[in-house]
Parts: sequence; C-alpha cells; structure tokens
Amino acid sequence: MGVVADRRTVGHPGVGRVLVVIPTYNEADNVGRIVARVREAAPAVDVLVADDNSPDGTGAIADGLAGADPQVHVLHRPGKEGLGAAYLAGFAWARQRGYDAVVEMDADGSHAPEDLPALLDAARDADMVIGSRWTRGARVLNWPLRRLLLSRAGNLYARLALGVPVSDATGGYRVYRAAALDAIDLASVRSQGYAFQVELSRLAHRAGVRMVEVPITFAEREHGDSKMSPLIVAEALWRITTWGLRDRRAAARRPDALARWP
Repeated sequence: MGVVADRRTVGHPGVGRVLVVIPTYNEADNVGRIVARVREAAPAVDVLVADDNSPDGTGAIADGLAGADPQVHVLHRPGKEGLGAAYLAGFAWARQRGYDAVVEMDADGSHAPEDLPALLDAARDADMVIGSRWTRGARVLNWPLRRLLLSRAGNLYARLALGVPVSDATGGYRVYRAAALDAIDLASVRSQGYAFQVELSRLAHRAGVRMVEVPITFAEREHGDSKMSPLIVAEALWRITTWGLRDRRAAARRPDALARWP
C-alpha cells in the first residue's frame, strides 16, 4: 500500500500523474533516444511505448528500457493498426491505471520532450493542450517547403471547414487531462494519422473542452522513415470534408445544437 500511495503523489504540480504515450512502428533507432529525453526533461512523468509489433525489434528495445526503469512501460500490440488505434489503446491503458493526464508524443524526435514542461504547465488551466507549430513563438526546423505548405493549408482548411478555433488541429503533440478524455466520445473515433488529430480536436471543441495552444519547436526526424503518405493526406481531406458537411447540415436543422460552429 505504501508504494501505491507514493506513486499517486508524484506527477506534475497542478496536473497530477502524467503518462506520455509514444506509439512506435520500426523506431529502433529512435525509441531509446526519445524515452531518455522524456525522462530527463520531465522526471516525474511515466512513459508508455505502444509498439505495433515492429519487425525491427523496437518492442524488444522498449522492454529493455522498461526493465531498467520502473517509470517506463510497454504495450505490445498485435500488429500495425495505425497511429489513432495506438493512441486510443494508450488512453485506455492510462485511464485503467488512474492517470490524471495523458500526453501524445511522436517517437521520431520531432516533438521535443524539452517542451513538455511548458505544455504541462498550461494544462493546469486547460483540459487539452496542443503543442502548436503555427502559433506565435513556434519554430519548424528542417521541413521542405512542400511540407510547410501542406501543413499550413491543411490546418487552414480544417479550421474553415470545422470551425475548430486552433491554428494546429493536425498537431500530434498534446496533453489531455482526464476530464477531456471523459468528454470526448472516443468510442466513435475511427480515423488515423492527421485525421485522427483533427477528429479529436473537433470532438473536443464540440464537447466544450477547454483547449489552449502552446508554441513548440518542431523538427524533422533525423533517423528512420516518415510514416506520412499520400493515403494519410487523402484520408484527412476526405474526413474533414465529410465532417464539415455533416456539421453544416446539423446546424441548419438545429441552430442551437452547434452553437460553437463555426
């Protein structure tokens, strides 16, 4: 009982126990680096590596990290099911164990763990914090012009189509407090990749979740291959368009149903 009680007293001041969920698929070159940086930047948080049965041995490396550090955990998943499914599994794992907040973080180093304390500080007064690439004070490093334009255009389209009042609805560096996860209908989420982040932004906004953005430094990965593909972009475009049309029809039928839109 003493150990459990002590575990529940740790965490980020004003936020509580925090779990950083890091989905992985073939991230053997990165997983050790990113976990070490998280543990250095925010020693009080726990880490969950959610590995989709990576054939390059990422899961085994994560097991070694967990064996050496009681604040590191591994969730072995049966196969590659996508970013959204990995995060949903991580959310469920966290809620079952009583965490007060869950962080989304990429394994490739593009999300700087050194920015995590600022995101957690912002979570004291918000239920959902987005580490934003496109708000004042943010920096994006080593991205080609094509990626910059794609991200800017995608976020502008999401904002206009869905009325979500954030500049980086596709951003995947986030903090969700337990209240936000309770408010969002996670069982209805089916999308992946960029679309997953946009869908959670939309659902959170519609549920009245208090959202804030914090500027981050975003850098292109240095090791391994990007998971971005034309299919992921196409899925996001199709889903955003579908949600936007659906919301407009709902607003036309019941003007009071979507008072926050646009």
